[in-house]
Amino acid sequence: MRRLTHIAFGPEVDPAIRPVLIVGFGGTFAMTILFPYLGIYALKGLGASQNQLAVTFVLAAVLAAAGGYTAGHLSDRIGRRRVLLFGWVCTATVPLGLALVGHHVLLGLAFVAAYGASGALGESAGQALIADLVPPEKQALAYASERVAENLGVCFGPPVGALLLLTHDWRVLFLTVVALVGCVWVVAYRLIPVRGSYAPKEGTPRPASFTAIRRDRRFQLFLAFNVLASMTYVGFDSVFAISLTGSHGFSPSQVGLILVVNPILITFTQVRLTRRLRNVSPAIKLAAAMPLMGLPFLFLAVSDALPIVALLVLVFVVGEMLWVPSAQTVVAGLAPAEIRGAYMGFYGGTFQVAWALTPFFGLQIRHSFGDLAMWIAIAAVSTVASAAGAFAARGPRVAAAVASAAE
Repeated sequence: MRRLTHIAFGPEVDPAIRPVLIVGFGGTFAMTILFPYLGIYALKGLGASQNQLAVTFVLAAVLAAAGGYTAGHLSDRIGRRRVLLFGWVCTATVPLGLALVGHHVLLGLAFVAAYGASGALGESAGQALIADLVPPEKQALAYASERVAENLGVCFGPPVGALLLLTHDWRVLFLTVVALVGCVWVVAYRLIPVRGSYAPKEGTPRPASFTAIRRDRRFQLFLAFNVLASMTYVGFDSVFAISLTGSHGFSPSQVGLILVVNPILITFTQVRLTRRLRNVSPAIKLAAAMPLMGLPFLFLAVSDALPIVALLVLVFVVGEMLWVPSAQTVVAGLAPAEIRGAYMGFYGGTFQVAWALTPFFGLQIRHSFGDLAMWIAIAAVSTVASAAGAFAARGPRVAAAVASAAE
């Protein structure tokens, strides 16, 4: 295990963020035991219709966006730790409710919608906590390490969920998640600090976060960029599998093996790539990341041979690894320290907007004009995102906050 940790995180992990990494791994592992199977449960376990499930996912996105901002705003007032602990309590409550709901379809779908939203409660507080724990020049590497911890959890969670489903009893899966989330809560309670060394001093006046964000044009542009960037990512995470199985002759099992390459590559290369490019500005990395994520989908117009699909995934993951830590660092740089949680909450909401929009519009385009038209649209979105990200990440505010320092 020590060898695996060394390979994934490198020789140096800032001691200040180790508690966040432990909780991030454990929480992601617990949540992804259930998350990939929620749709299957809704359709087969509850007997919900496709339309009911679609509405449920849109509702989940709305709840997650609202909950992420609210939690981030509260974490600025009452502390990150309290909000994180409350978020894990909510997360444990949802699978417990699913275990008890029986075949009440609407009540069960309400719990399904609440599951993703409950995860968002701690996300914005956790993102802000990282910026509270490390100096600005180390934030990019800290966020990269956090991604590694979470993707390591993704590598283990879904396979464990699949094994639990061999019991043919959904309650076994739900109650296992409850128990594991309870363990995560205990670990978080014991390890997460009350405040970070780089958090604003106690008693510092805090401006009205919504008013500040409403007036912050640069941050609003960055939010627009991240909606487009997230739509490009969701194209891979949601409709890519549909495209491979529906238009290119891949079986579901083959698609599963292809998709698992994503978290494995991130686990073992994210920190190294971030460290190697630490002196490259976020604007340049974001400008390069988007085409790397969006344009490779056009490879499918040339060939859908397995080596070409594997190359597509490899190039996409490189872009993704450039995008996420850079974007998180930019948000931390744009945000006033006193309301960093609220900024992170709004930033997290852009992912939920993308999750609501991309499958709907992408599949509509695919149905009306074909598979290639859908990928052309996503490639176009990534190109616009590249320009928007490069512009939004420029300027003295970001440069002063995220200036890289040689280690």
